[in-house]
Amino acid sequence: MIRTLWFYIVLFFTTILHASAAIIAGLFHVKHRVGGVYDWSSTDWSRDILSAAGTPVVASGLEHIPRDQPVMYASNHSSMFDVWALFATLPGSVRFVAKRELFRIPILGRAMLAVGHVPIDRAARKSAFEAYDEAARRIRGGTSVLVFPEGTRSPTGELLPFKNAPFGLAIAAQVPIVPVYVHHTFEILPKGGWRLRPQPIRLVVGPPIPTAGLRPENRERLREEVRAAMVALQAQAR
Repeated sequence: MIRTLWFYIVLFFTTILHASAAIIAGLFHVKHRVGGVYDWSSTDWSRDILSAAGTPVVASGLEHIPRDQPVMYASNHSSMFDVWALFATLPGSVRFVAKRELFRIPILGRAMLAVGHVPIDRAARKSAFEAYDEAARRIRGGTSVLVFPEGTRSPTGELLPFKNAPFGLAIAAQVPIVPVYVHHTFEILPKGGWRLRPQPIRLVVGPPIPTAGLRPENRERLREEVRAAMVALQAQAR
C-alpha cells in the first residue's frame, strides 16, 4: 500500500511538472527537436513514474530499431504501464496515436497536443482516417509513431484481434513497422485496477517489417505478418 500511495503522489506531481513544461513550450512556439523539451516531457515523465512504482524496464532487441529513419512501432496494450515503458525505452522522438478521450483530460490533454501526439476518434470513420493521415505526415517529417493495433487495452492481458487502420498508416508512410511486446504490465496494473503489484517490465523488440512497395490492399496481409511477429515476441518474453 505504501508503494501504491507513493506511485499516485509521484504520478500527480510529475504529470503537472512535465505537462506544464510542454504547454509553456508550445505557447512560446519552441521548435520540436530530438531530445528537446517535448521529448523530455514524455521520457522523463515516464521514467519518474516507473521509478516511483518500482517497475524497472528490462529491454532486449533495441539493436533492431533503425536509427537512420522514422518507423512505426506496433505494440500490445494491456495497461497504462505499456505507455510509460515504451516512452522510457524507445529511442529518438516518438509520438503515439491515442483515443481522443485522453486529450480531454485537463492539463495532460493540452500537453499531449503540444507534444504532437495524434488524437483519434474511432467512432467517427472520417475523423479516424484524418488522424491516420496526420500521423503519416508526422512520420514523413521524421518522427516515429507508436500505435496499439488492438485498439484498446486488453481486459485479460492476452492479445486481442488487430485493427486494419494502423497498417494502412504504415503503408501510406512507407516506413518499416517495428513490433514490440511489453510483458508483465497487466500484472502490475490491469485496466480498471488501482493497486500496484510491482515487478520488472520485460520489453522485447523484433526486427523491422518492411512496407516499401506495399499498397493499401496489402494491409490485411501486413496485419497478419505483424501479429505473428508479436506472438513470437510474446513467447520470447515469457
